[in-house]
Amino acid sequence: MKRKLLSLFSLLIGFLAFSQTEVYFKYDEAGNQRYRGTNASGKKDPELIPKEIKQEEQVKKAAVPAQQAAVMDEKTFLKNIRLYPVPVNDYLTIDWTEEVDSLMESVSLYQHSTVHWKFQQQNSPDLGRKIKINMTGYDWGVYILRFTLKDGRVFGRNVTKR
Repeated sequence: MKRKLLSLFSLLIGFLAFSQTEVYFKYDEAGNQRYRGTNASGKKDPELIPKEIKQEEQVKKAAVPAQQAAVMDEKTFLKNIRLYPVPVNDYLTIDWTEEVDSLMESVSLYQHSTVHWKFQQQNSPDLGRKIKINMTGYDWGVYILRFTLKDGRVFGRNVTKR
């Protein structure tokens, strides 16, 4: 009898104590796991997020507006650059604003069908924010004008030569 009660008691403990519990997860907007536990309200409670993570997020949020002022997207960048005449017959003239001049490192040109550089020029103050490329000897076709920025980004624009 004792043996049956003991095995029944241990079976009851096994069901009640070691049964599966629900585990809740909380993720931030980037998909990183921020909370894992049995507290159902922890999924909604911002106080369960560790303080170090909160401080990191606040620093990141404070740094973003400062970077956005200096960083320019491709559309805005290309609006500040003027290419003429397009399509090109003899000379392609490229000029840009002062705002873009501080960001630009180099200008390059290569034919779309080949990988050979036809023209490369580093940006320097003596250029006067203007480059003139002699394209008289180049074949007809599509050329890619590539602008490399000081922060490593590369923007491109297609130019047609006829």
